[in-house]
Amino acid sequence: MALTTARTAPRDARPAEVRSVGAPSAGSRPEGDGPAGTRSATREADGLAVASFVLGLLGLLVMNILLGPVAIVMAVIALARSTARRGRALLGLALGVADLIVLAVLVTGNGTVSWSLAG
Repeated sequence: MALTTARTAPRDARPAEVRSVGAPSAGSRPEGDGPAGTRSATREADGLAVASFVLGLLGLLVMNILLGPVAIVMAVIALARSTARRGRALLGLALGVADLIVLAVLVTGNGTVSWSLAG
């Protein structure tokens, strides 16, 4: 009785699991991924949502004249692309608007666009 392995068995005698191991063919895609670009587009939208949240939060402390509008634009793009992180995108949008409100308050109180925490 001879023991056959995946290496010694004839090609058509191999089990289906052994035959399918390796790099997928050019036309195949993993099951459950949906359309080819959907997964990467969702990841990109999720990244935009998180980035808008972080930039909006950071903009409350420094460079709100630049980071506020960037956070707003990133949040709107993430929401338009149907992100799975909708809450973070909305927070990024709210924080971006808050950045601009803080800037407006500081500019009217100070009279200049430049301001500092020292007063």
